[in-house]
Amino acid sequence: MPASIDPSLLQRLGRLEFLSRQAVEGFITGLHKSPFHGFSVEFAEHRLYNAGESTRHIDWKLYARTDKLFVKRYEEETNLRCQLVVDCSGSMWYPAEVDPDGLEMNKLKFAVHSSAALMEMFRRQRDAVGLSLFSETLETHIPAKSSSTHMRSIYHELERLLDTSDKRRKGTAAVDALHQIAEASPRRSLVIIFSDLLDRGGDIDSMMAALQHLRHNKHEVVIFHILDGATEVDFDFADRPTIFRDLETGAQVRLHPADVRETYKKRMATLRKELEVRCAQYRIDLIDVDIAAGVYQVLSAYMVKRSKMRSSRF
Repeated sequence: MPASIDPSLLQRLGRLEFLSRQAVEGFITGLHKSPFHGFSVEFAEHRLYNAGESTRHIDWKLYARTDKLFVKRYEEETNLRCQLVVDCSGSMWYPAEVDPDGLEMNKLKFAVHSSAALMEMFRRQRDAVGLSLFSETLETHIPAKSSSTHMRSIYHELERLLDTSDKRRKGTAAVDALHQIAEASPRRSLVIIFSDLLDRGGDIDSMMAALQHLRHNKHEVVIFHILDGATEVDFDFADRPTIFRDLETGAQVRLHPADVRETYKKRMATLRKELEVRCAQYRIDLIDVDIAAGVYQVLSAYMVKRSKMRSSRF
């Protein structure tokens, strides 16, 4: 494992499992519900016996009670395919500070460390993992596989993202990238997106259309909406004339934070609320992330929440 991806985070996450909340189409037996039914693994329901079929799976105890022939039907469990999607645009390099895990953290590093931790979970579960990286284009799309060689290649790609010498000004075109990923990923995959969702177009309708494309193809979608809470949400800058620089275009503006703080906070709150409401409509998990909380705290809290939600469904 690359040295700059903190191995202690993987250890601290322990034996948590990331289980699919919808039926998945896998290719080996694993932990997740499959849409295909057969005579294997876990009992699902009874159905009436049809004359001429095998008597092997008749429930004779139920026959003794009801005097009717019923066949046991089982629901196969399978592994999933997970596509990790990381926004590596210029805005993801913001800011640089130490988080509770002791790491100098920015949004991109949060995404990389979180992706590495999740991939380790999927590796233990024998699930298949792929990686997509986007900025102003879809830069990398590695389809999901489960081999150890494949996993090492993804670690290498994640490690490359942490190379500060590649800190270029790259724009964000999340909408185009998500449409491409929706088509390139096998149906019923789990797609986990790490992004600040600050797309260059700024059109939330287009963003939601791209996310709906993923859902239309039966993908389960989880979005970690990564922001720096203090500055990007609360606009908590010192009240003195300050130069703000766009990390994607290099454009600069000089202003006094107090003059724009309330307007900025209202617009950001409106954007976040609209994302929350519309993601809920499409049954997309949207997790608001403040990088100051740290990778371990964010992931462990979500794993616990997810396990409870899954238990309530099944």
